[in-house]
Amino acid sequence: MKLTTISTGNFKLDGGAMFGVVPKVMWQTLQPADENNLCSWAMRCLLIEDGERKILIDTGVGNKQDAKFFSHYYLHGTDTLTGSLTANGVTPEDITDVIHTHLHFDHCGGSIIKKDDELSLAFPNAKYWTNPLHWKWAIEPNERERASFLKENILPMQEEDRLHFIEVPEPEMHPTNRIATVDFTENISLRIVHGHTRAMMLPQIKIGNQTLVYMADLIPSVHHIGLPYIMAYDLFPFTTLQEKKCFLQEALEENYWLFFEHDLSVECCNLKMTEKGIRKNQTGLLADLIQG
Repeated sequence: MKLTTISTGNFKLDGGAMFGVVPKVMWQTLQPADENNLCSWAMRCLLIEDGERKILIDTGVGNKQDAKFFSHYYLHGTDTLTGSLTANGVTPEDITDVIHTHLHFDHCGGSIIKKDDELSLAFPNAKYWTNPLHWKWAIEPNERERASFLKENILPMQEEDRLHFIEVPEPEMHPTNRIATVDFTENISLRIVHGHTRAMMLPQIKIGNQTLVYMADLIPSVHHIGLPYIMAYDLFPFTTLQEKKCFLQEALEENYWLFFEHDLSVECCNLKMTEKGIRKNQTGLLADLIQG
C-alpha cells in the first residue's frame, strides 16, 4: 500500500467561523487573519494505492463555479487536483474509487468538471462513494447548510450511474463510547461522525503496523485538537465535542496518526497527554511519517 498527499490549493474562510466560541485573541496567534478576518486553509486530499485500486479521498473545491462564487473564498496557491495527481504519475482515468468524507463543496467539488457548459465526472472510471444517510441530507438540505451542498457537485454522480452507497448505522447523536466503524476494504475502515454534518465518514487506514485517520472536518487542523476548538459551521457542536473526546482518547491510546485536510502547514501528527489535556506530539509530512 502507498499513501500520497494530494494538494488541491488553498482557500480562505472567516477565522471566527473556523474557531467557533474560542475568542480571536486566542486563535489569532495560531492562525493569523487578514484585514477581513479571513484565514488561509488547505484543501488536502489523500491518494491510497492498494493493489489494483487507486482510491482518492475527497477532491477539493474544483474550478467550475463562477467568479462570484470564488470571490467569497479567495482561492490561492499553485496546486490543483489534476496537477498533483499528474506529478505523482496518476491520471484521472487511473482512479478506481472516490470516497467523499461528506458532500460540502470544498470536499467534493473536484469530482465534477464542466466543459462547454456540460457537467461530467472528473474520474470517468471511478466508483463514487457516500452513504445513504448523508446523501439524503445533501440532496434535501436544511436552510443553514444549503449553501454548502451544490447540486452540480452531487447529482451528476447519480445521473451517470457511478454513485455507490456504504451502509452506515443510524446516528447516535451524543456518543459516550467508541465511534461507529464500518469496513470498506481489508485495510480501510470508515469512522462515522455526525456533529459537523450528518454521517460524515473518516477513513481509517492500516499500513504496516501504523494507523492513519483522515480527519476531514471533525478536526480540520492541528489547532482544533483542543476540545473547545469547534467550528461554528458544525450543525451539532455538542455532538462534535463528544465525538472529539471519544476519538482523541482512542487515538492517544492506539498511537494513531491524524491527517489534516485543512491545516495550512501540518499534514500529520500523533498525540500526547499534557497537563492541559490531549495535544499534538510529533508533527510532519505524511511521506516522512508513514512508511508502507
